[in-house]
Amino acid sequence: MTLNHKQICIVYSSLLFLCFMPFISPVIALALGILLSILGIKQADFSKYTSFSLQASIVLMGFGMNLAQVISTSKTGFIDTAISVFVVMTCGLLLGKFLKVDSKISLLISAGTAICGGSAIAAIAPVSNAKNSQISFALVVVFILNAVALIIFPLIGHYFNLSQETFGYWAAIAIHDTSSVVGAGATYGVKALEIATTVKLIRALWIIPLSIVVAVLQKDKSVGKLKFPWFIGLFVISILISYLLPAWDTTYTHLNWLGRRGMVVALFLIGSNISIAEAKQAGLRSFILGILLWLLIGIGSFLMLTSNF
Repeated sequence: MTLNHKQICIVYSSLLFLCFMPFISPVIALALGILLSILGIKQADFSKYTSFSLQASIVLMGFGMNLAQVISTSKTGFIDTAISVFVVMTCGLLLGKFLKVDSKISLLISAGTAICGGSAIAAIAPVSNAKNSQISFALVVVFILNAVALIIFPLIGHYFNLSQETFGYWAAIAIHDTSSVVGAGATYGVKALEIATTVKLIRALWIIPLSIVVAVLQKDKSVGKLKFPWFIGLFVISILISYLLPAWDTTYTHLNWLGRRGMVVALFLIGSNISIAEAKQAGLRSFILGILLWLLIGIGSFLMLTSNF
């Protein structure tokens, strides 16, 4: 489909406006974005705001969190995420050697699966001296599995009648990227969203120690380039503000709503950036590695959680 720049801007602006309508769910927003990508309608001017939209939305959703629930969730979530990160990283590197996948692609896919998708890959890439092509292949594999997870996880959860609490933990541990975790949680329910977001951000903190370990093993001094994910700190601050200043409860409700709709916008932008051509270039073995790791963490965490709750 051939459109000029003005027409593409109109299409994107209209769809972004629709994302703020209640009937547009996270899954629908992602599907709309993917559809535009398949049709070849690209708008680079919007794509650069995807990361900011995602992170800002998470911060705003913090105003709707309950501090007591967050503390309770954090205690359990820390142990669960620590186990999953160690198991996935170990299995990923071993499977990568067995499948004869490039070692740095294996490292990036393993980090993306174990921690938080594209954010983990972006953090690990500079300290591992990965090439742009290796980074792109890893991102494509994790990105496509993210899109699939956002759609099928809520369906699986309803099929097995998972509680809001169990689904929240499962989504946070088994889905790669923060956007898909929050999207799946929002689709499943309010409590599932709250737990999924909290546990997922705890999981995201493992970027820092893993990056340091990789830098040391690579004997690379670029560890100084590491940047703390600022939105996690702001997320915690927003939770504390809503707890310490309860008189502004109505304002917090509006900010939380804005955060949820902002997440829908971010998912639309993410979907519109999926490239079929890049998916083909990533290679079958890279996808096999990504799928095997995804199944490992998805099935393993599902069995662990359903036996505990």
